[in-house]
Amino acid sequence: MSSINVTKIVSPEERQAARTVIDAVFVREKRWIDGTHEQIPEDYASNDRCSWFLARVGQSPAGVMRLCYDPSFDLPDSFQVSLEPGVDLQQVKALGSFVEIGRFMIMPQFRRQYLVALRLMRAATAEVVERGYTHFVTDVFEGEVHSPLNFHTRVLGFEVIGRHLLGELNCSSTRIILTLDILKLYNRIKDSRSRIYQELSEGMRLSLQKRMSLTGSPD
Repeated sequence: MSSINVTKIVSPEERQAARTVIDAVFVREKRWIDGTHEQIPEDYASNDRCSWFLARVGQSPAGVMRLCYDPSFDLPDSFQVSLEPGVDLQQVKALGSFVEIGRFMIMPQFRRQYLVALRLMRAATAEVVERGYTHFVTDVFEGEVHSPLNFHTRVLGFEVIGRHLLGELNCSSTRIILTLDILKLYNRIKDSRSRIYQELSEGMRLSLQKRMSLTGSPD
């Protein structure tokens, strides 16, 4: 298998490569957006609010992920949000510092190579931890084969907090809202022999060690 490399997008060449992935998956395959012209804005390298990551298999663009820091929990009424019993969004927000995972996609020809997705997740999680964020929030489309709910909840430990019927992507599926406590995940998987958990925990371990060397605490 060709080598898998993940980089944070900081150059025009990386941006263009990522947009070929977005065009192939979100525009032509899924038809969730009309084009890539509004994807990865021109200030991608200096934008502190969002980070974009590109995975390559050999020299071929293979996957993309976007992180958005400090997302708003004030979802518009038009999204038709329904929360799980007992869930209060302001209480959820108070649990820590959140990062939203979005635009997570893998080219069709590389989906059997699960390390592509894991390396994207590893790189993204490492940056999030290094920057001092504590939680992820994301949406999973109900019934979408390439965004499996069971993997998020059973393997990674995401928790379902609600659903909404509409969103920014042109998809008729219900969006399931998930959150994840990153440190809780790390403490659960750090000693596992599972290849999946080893990939994820290594990036977190290095970032936690770096933060502790600077602050004396992972918090």
